[in-house]
Amino acid sequence: MAVSEIQKDHDKGPRNYGPIIYPSAQPTATDLPDRDDDDEEGGDRMDEVFTVACSPTDASLVASGGKDDRGFLWRIGSAEGALELTGHRDTVSTVAFSSDGNLLACGSFDGQINVWSTATRSLQGTLEGSGSGFEWLKWHPRGHLIIAGSEDCNVWMWNADHNAILNTFAGHSSTVTCGDFTPDGKLICTGSDDATLRIWDPRNAQSRHVVRGHGYHTDGLTCLSITLDSQTVVSGSKDSSVHIVNVNSGQVVGSLVGHTNSIECVGISSSYGWAATGSMDQKLIIWDLAHQSSRCTCEHDEGVTSLAWLGSSRYVASGCIDGKVRIWDSLSGDCAREFSGHADVVQSLAVTADGNALVTVSTDGSARVFGISMFK
Repeated sequence: MAVSEIQKDHDKGPRNYGPIIYPSAQPTATDLPDRDDDDEEGGDRMDEVFTVACSPTDASLVASGGKDDRGFLWRIGSAEGALELTGHRDTVSTVAFSSDGNLLACGSFDGQINVWSTATRSLQGTLEGSGSGFEWLKWHPRGHLIIAGSEDCNVWMWNADHNAILNTFAGHSSTVTCGDFTPDGKLICTGSDDATLRIWDPRNAQSRHVVRGHGYHTDGLTCLSITLDSQTVVSGSKDSSVHIVNVNSGQVVGSLVGHTNSIECVGISSSYGWAATGSMDQKLIIWDLAHQSSRCTCEHDEGVTSLAWLGSSRYVASGCIDGKVRIWDSLSGDCAREFSGHADVVQSLAVTADGNALVTVSTDGSARVFGISMFK
């Protein structure tokens, strides 16, 4: 398996934006760049890469962002210099491509979202809310609308073509930690540190349903995923619980019991009626949603931080605190492949549009690209 490391120079000044390609099959810690002593304070790594996204239309185009207030737009395997996504004054916490691949949104804890044209590699506009940091952002499944969850307890929605605020969704009483449009684009689901899930009408910014209390999470939500038919949302919480909610009724219709620590990630298969959840309890669990039962448990050496289903295949990838990336067969629960190379926590991962590569980013300051064509 050919494994390449693409080092985004997050820990250094405005020089050498181009990726450095390491063709080594098993990159070692010596492949990572040296870091200046003043890049760290009290052991807090200043070069951590937090977020990554792959273009849905261009299999080589990737965006990443990190704690150094910098984002990059770059190409896998290309010597072409990466474009630095400038303008932020705090951690770049979230990046995402529009569904047509024409635009890239880059959100930060500085309370701004910068929108870039992928064709011209130029800044198209800046979107602002109240000034509080943005935790996440999502594009409408078919248009140039963006929603983002903020530390100010609100969800904001803009028209990215006109750089215009369309609505503010107010109701949560703490940071909005996760959310998305339903795949049909008709509703918005958001989760918060206030332990509630809200289902919104994007046209009037009104809550259709507020899910809380007995039978639901007792602590803040950390992640959610919505089924392709837009009927069901699966949410995870710090309290180790996973719940299933009917989007139309707002009723909790089931619980997936099996984790014993904070849920960090959830993903729903596009081909099977299955969900995957990853937790700090060192487990990735594959669930049969129809029967609300566990299919298999995938054991890790440390906590699971991120996951992604590999296209429409039966395989799911997980990122872990131990720096490893693993590919699991959801039919058997077996580990089909383990990738090494990161020297610290895998924070995020994404699959390229052609399904041939998995891009991962880590607190070690690097992005790595792993070939996964055999798992399509």
